[in-house]
Amino acid sequence: MASGEENYVFRSGFVAIAGPPNAGKSTLLNRVLGEKISITSKKPQTTRNRILGVAHLPKSQMVFIDTPGVHQARGELHTRIVDVALTALGDVDLVLLLVDLDAPAPEAEKMLVNALQKLKCPVVLALNKIDLVPKNEILPAIDAWSQQFQFRDIMPLSAHTGDGVDTLLSVMESYLPEGPPFFPEDSLTDLPYRFLVAELIREKAFRLTGQEIPYAVAVTIDTFKEDRPKNLARIEATIHVERDSQKGIIIGKKGSKLKQIGAAARKEIEKMLDTRVYLKLFVRVQKNWSQDTKALRRFGY
Repeated sequence: MASGEENYVFRSGFVAIAGPPNAGKSTLLNRVLGEKISITSKKPQTTRNRILGVAHLPKSQMVFIDTPGVHQARGELHTRIVDVALTALGDVDLVLLLVDLDAPAPEAEKMLVNALQKLKCPVVLALNKIDLVPKNEILPAIDAWSQQFQFRDIMPLSAHTGDGVDTLLSVMESYLPEGPPFFPEDSLTDLPYRFLVAELIREKAFRLTGQEIPYAVAVTIDTFKEDRPKNLARIEATIHVERDSQKGIIIGKKGSKLKQIGAAARKEIEKMLDTRVYLKLFVRVQKNWSQDTKALRRFGY
C-alpha cells in the first residue's frame, strides 16, 4: 500500500497580484515571504515595476509577481505603470485580485474586472483590510463581488495582521499545476540588489516627506562596491526630482531631511545585505523626467 509520502504532489506556478493602488499588494507579498522586497507607502502607486518574490511552502512554490496599482493613467509615467500591471496578468498560472474593503476604488476595480474577462487562468479574489471594517460588512461584500466575476474563491483577509493569509495560500496552492520548483530554496527574488537598494531609498523619500513630494521621484544607483574583508558596502545614489522646490524639500534645512532619508534607508539596506553600509545620497533636478521617454527608460520604466 502506498504511503502518504509516495502520494505526495508538489505544485509550482506563477501568481500575479493585481489590484487598485494602495490595496495592500506589497504588504501581502512581504508578509508571505517573511522578508521585505517590495516597498510600501500610504501613498498610492508606490510600486512602479514588476516585483518578483518566491514563496517556498511545504508542498508548493509560488512565484509571485507584485504588479503596480491599476488606475486611470494620466501622463507618460503612469501610462507605463498601468501597462506593466495589465501585461503581467497575461502569462501566469493564477491571478490574485486584491481589493481594499475599507476604501474601495470603483474606477480601478472596474478596469481590473474588464481585464480579467480576457484571461484563461483561474482568478482568486482577496478582500483585504478586514481589520478596518465592521464584521457585518464582509458577507455583503463577498456577495456583491461574486456577481461581478466568476472568481474561483473569494477570501477575506488582513495583510497587515496576517489574519486569513495562511488560508488564502492554501486555497491558491490548489490551483497551481503539478511540477518541480522553479527557483532554489534560498531564492526570494530575481531582482538584483542594486534595484532593491534604489527602491528602499525611494520608499524613505516617499515616507519622510509627507504629502509635500509628488510621485516625480526616481532613484538611480551610481556606485555599488562591496568590500568583503571589511564587511562593508559603499553605495552612492542619486534622488531625481523634477523641480528646484522639490529638491529643497528632499534636502531639508541644512541637509536634515536628506540625512534622515539616508539614515532610514541605510538601516534597512544593512539588514537586507547583512553587512555594514556606507551610503551617500545626492539630489538632482531633471525637469519633467516623468514625461520624458528617454529618462523613463534610463530610470527603468
